[in-house]
Amino acid sequence: MRRANLALVLGTIASGPRSRAEVAAGTGLTRAAVSSLAEQLIAAGLVVEEGPAAPSGKVGRPGTALGLNPAGPGGLGAEIGVRHLGACVVDLRGEVRAWRRREVSNHGREPAAVMAELAHLLHEAVAASGLRPAGLTLAVPGLVGGSGGVLRRAANLGWRDIPLAAALRPALRAAGPGPVGDGLAELPIEADNEANLGGLAERWLGEGPEDFLYVSAEAGVGAAIVVGGRLLRGAGGYAGEFGHVPVHPDGPACACGARGCLEQYAGEAAVLRAAGLTGARGDWVTLLADRAGAGDTAALAALAGAGAALGTAAAGAVNLLDPTEVVLGGGYARLAPWLLPAMRAELTARVAVRPWSGDRLTVSRLGRRGPLLGAAARVVRAVLADPGTLGAGTGA
Repeated sequence: MRRANLALVLGTIASGPRSRAEVAAGTGLTRAAVSSLAEQLIAAGLVVEEGPAAPSGKVGRPGTALGLNPAGPGGLGAEIGVRHLGACVVDLRGEVRAWRRREVSNHGREPAAVMAELAHLLHEAVAASGLRPAGLTLAVPGLVGGSGGVLRRAANLGWRDIPLAAALRPALRAAGPGPVGDGLAELPIEADNEANLGGLAERWLGEGPEDFLYVSAEAGVGAAIVVGGRLLRGAGGYAGEFGHVPVHPDGPACACGARGCLEQYAGEAAVLRAAGLTGARGDWVTLLADRAGAGDTAALAALAGAGAALGTAAAGAVNLLDPTEVVLGGGYARLAPWLLPAMRAELTARVAVRPWSGDRLTVSRLGRRGPLLGAAARVVRAVLADPGTLGAGTGA
């Protein structure tokens, strides 16, 4: 009960600075109970006293406002992309305290080599943040399932059945101790699909609605399905493989073994090929955006074709799931000006059994930062949901 009450008080404070009296009124707990719980949260480094609370209009001196501790535990996020690595630290308030991104081709690389480079990036980010992380979440472009965060398949990396936490821990130990000591290797480590984390970030940080379909792309195409504010994972945790929705059943063969998948029309390789840029180096999203912005007819046609394929696939999802919005994230957020017209046309033509308007197709304000922000924010949200995991309240 005390652990639940700690979470209740911390969650109330997380919504904005509150006096002890305001927390008591908001939670239904007694003032004495709130004072005791607040002291434990302060001792655990989760809460600080910020000074006089805002005037309440009541007689008497205002109480002291309690707020989340910006120097408290942080959330550590990591990302393995096909063409990049990333690391991010956010504080309890969700503010980014350190951000690192390194462009590197990871397709076909040995997992150990990738983990070694990622571990150094994580140590660098934590040292720059000045915070001690409470946990680490890793975003990856593939199917994650089972205990220990096993990467079942990541076709664009060429990886199969990689126990991500077990692979990263020795790399973190080897990269330490550094200024943050050996603690990173001992953190709780979780992993999830990058689109799932991007969708969660959209809900938590991007003001996403309760029900939406989040569609993103880097090398491949992924999606997150958010229903009632929560991620819909499916029976095996593999929901959201949007890139393998068939758009044209007799279309080109896909790496997954099927034919005509969306990825063959709207994925990186397909769009570059249609734009006459096969074999181009560098960031494909920036390259296409620059070409399209300059009026390159091949790039414009390629993006229009990708938009039509995305709209066709999204229409099926809208008819099946009835989301409030379809949100474009990841690389698609940058390419949205050239994808949206064809997407809207397909959605309007194909979603006929329920009300639909073009303004329900939106663009993520988090852009390509979404998955990594979601990874770091997931750690913080876990702390706020159960501060007892960090030892708060264990003395009571």
